[in-house]
Order: sequence, then C-alpha cells, then structure tokens
Amino acid sequence: MNTTPHPEGQIDCTVHGAILQICINRPAKRNGFTPKMYRELGEAYTRLDDDPALRVGVLCAAGDHFTAGLDLPTIAPLMQRGEKAVPLGLVDPLNLGMEGYRRRTKPMVVAVQGITYTLGIELMLAADIVVAADDCRFSQLEVQRGIMATGGATLRMTERAGMGNALLHLLTADVFDSAEALRLNFVQKVVPAVGLLAEAMRIAEMIAAQAPLAVVATRQNVLKGVEEGPLVAMHDFISVQKTLSNSEDAAEGVRSFVEKRAARFTGH
Repeated sequence: MNTTPHPEGQIDCTVHGAILQICINRPAKRNGFTPKMYRELGEAYTRLDDDPALRVGVLCAAGDHFTAGLDLPTIAPLMQRGEKAVPLGLVDPLNLGMEGYRRRTKPMVVAVQGITYTLGIELMLAADIVVAADDCRFSQLEVQRGIMATGGATLRMTERAGMGNALLHLLTADVFDSAEALRLNFVQKVVPAVGLLAEAMRIAEMIAAQAPLAVVATRQNVLKGVEEGPLVAMHDFISVQKTLSNSEDAAEGVRSFVEKRAARFTGH
C-alpha cells in the first residue's frame, strides 16, 4: 500500500483472496475527500462489482481518522455547478439509486475510526455492516456550513434511528461517540481501535465463505424491503429461491452437508 499519497489523496486497493480492501489515503488532511478521491472511490466500488473473483469489499482509512468529510474548497465548485465527482456509469459509493449510476450488488463492510464526519457517516450508512473503533467522533455538520446532507444521511439516519434521533444530530451538528452510534444502529460493532481492521476483515472473510449468489440475493432482498416495503420484497421469494436452488452452489451446499465438510462455492 502506498505510504506517500498524492497531495490530492488517493484510494488504494488491495486484494486479499476474494476480498477487495479499499483504503482512503490522505491522512495528512484527515482523509478529506477531493474530487480525485471521490472518482477513485467510485472506480474501486465498480471494480468490486465487476470482478467475479471478488465477493466482498472492506472500506477503511489510513491514519488515525476515517474522514473529515468533503474537502470543501476543492468540492464546492462542483456543488455550485450541480456536478458529481463520480462519473456516470460507475457504481455510486453512496448507493442512492440516482439516474445514470449503478448500484452496488456485493456486500461492503466498513471500518471507521477517529473523526468520521459528514461524508464519512454517509459512506458507512450506505454500506452493509459497520465496525467502529471506540475512539470515533461522528458529526453530520452540513447545517454548520450552510448546506444540507445530500449523501443519504437524511434518509438512512431516520430509517435506522427514527425521526427524532436523526434530527437531533442533523440539526444540531453535534459530535457524538461510538456508543451513541451503536445505540442508534448506525454501527453494528464497537471494538478497540487496535483491532478495528482485523475485525472488519474477519466479518468479510465469513461473508466471502458463503455462496456468492445467495449472498447477493439476500442483500438485495433486504434492501428492497427497506426501500420499497416488505410486501414488494416478499413477491421475489419464490422466483429468487427457484433460481438459487437450481444453481451449482446450491448443489454443492447439499453435498457439503451430506459429506460433513466445508462447502466450496464457485458463484455459479
């Protein structure tokens, strides 16, 4: 991994078996996101989805902090023109379903530490499983800068924590800790900072060991239930299960059960 990042920051990718580790790398600026970094993040997410050998992503950050958020002096001109840093046609790291962008299909685990502000919160809420270090400081402070959170925080904070809890943090721009983030279901685990990445990788490895088609289908059904409602998601049960049960991996799942061994899934 590059230890001397570009002045405008960079996104480093490392492959660990079936896991793509995606590292935000601009520690000298608390990993503040420039347009270059945002574009590279979209490219990394797209790589995860497009490479059949990859099954899970792990998003992490170099240094003591996850990210202080957007580097406003470099990002503001794009915002003023109504432009996006991630090119159309790529996977949107915020997974908002905006026109012209792809939605991620494979699971993403996020490891956050230290300062995790604005975009940092929105990236972790857009992922699937979040492991937080016990030294985290969270803040969704857009109102303090005269703008609104438009990366999903208004939607996902409310969905996870309820309107009152979401507005408490969205409207005050306060700083809250890992215990509060856990209470509000913004993160799933809080661990000592020294073991943060190891825990995120452990979870990713467990996911990567499962049947890939079943993992993707399960994740998509959960997401559909959240976004479109349980009744809509329920209508996919029979058709999806029929497809999965006729896959090679389902046959391998039965064989491994009968033979009392670990399954060897191929994603087919």
